[in-house]
Amino acid sequence: MRYPAPMALNRVIAPLFFALVLATIDLSTCHVMKGSVTCLDCHRHHDFSGIKVLVKCDRVKKLAMATTEADGSFKTNLPSDTQTSSPPLNCLAKLLGGPNQLYAFRKNTVSKIVKARDDSSYTISTPLSFSTTCPSSVKGAKYGEFGSSKTVDLPLPPEWGLAPSSYYIPFFPIIGIP
Repeated sequence: MRYPAPMALNRVIAPLFFALVLATIDLSTCHVMKGSVTCLDCHRHHDFSGIKVLVKCDRVKKLAMATTEADGSFKTNLPSDTQTSSPPLNCLAKLLGGPNQLYAFRKNTVSKIVKARDDSSYTISTPLSFSTTCPSSVKGAKYGEFGSSKTVDLPLPPEWGLAPSSYYIPFFPIIGIP
C-alpha cells in the first residue's frame, strides 16, 4: 500500500482547516445599543461603575446585560434569537441595581430603546436615573404616615416551650360593632 506524499497531504489539510475556520465565524450583524445612567443626588465625580442594565426585546427569548463604566455609560448588543440582521422591535432597557443600594422611582428605571441620530446604533429614549439616598418625599410616605407594623406578642411562660404568641394570634378581631 502506498501512502500519500507529505506535500499532497498538506494541500488537502490546509483548505480543510480554512473551511473549518470560516464555518465558525458568525457573519451576522448585530445592533449596538449605547446609553448612560444618571444620579440625582451624587457629587460631580461619582463612580458609576458596576451598575447593571438589562435589555429585553419583544418576541426574543434572550436578554442582554450591560455594566456601566465609571462615567455611567454602557454599551451592549441588542438581543436576537435569529442570525438575520433585521432591526429589533419594541426593546426596553431596565436599571437593575449596582454594587451599592440605589433608590429610584419606577418610571425612571425603564426606558424604551430607539434608533440613535447617527443611524448606526440604538439608544435609550428617556434617562435611567436613580438616587443614592432615599428621597424625602418617599421617606414620609412610607414610614411616617402609616405607623408601625409591629405585631403584638403576649407574654407566655418559657416553661411551656411554645413559639411567640404572634404566630398564633397575628391580630385581635374587634367583636360587637353594631
